[in-house]
Amino acid sequence: MKEYTVRPNKDADEWFVKIEDVAPETSYDKMDQAIEEAEKIAGDNRPSRLIIYNHLHEIVDEKTFK
Repeated sequence: MKEYTVRPNKDADEWFVKIEDVAPETSYDKMDQAIEEAEKIAGDNRPSRLIIYNHLHEIVDEKTFK
């Protein structure tokens, strides 16, 4: 199962969609845009899991796509 994450940069002014929490796949100005794209990517690559972090780098949501 692949794991995708949505994480902010250190200043939380840019949001990254990462695969396996390694290299950023894409970056976005807004958290909502990054989440929307990450959900599409994770949904297209089932089975997968999406973990979303807030600006404090705390997990705020986890979604599993089967």
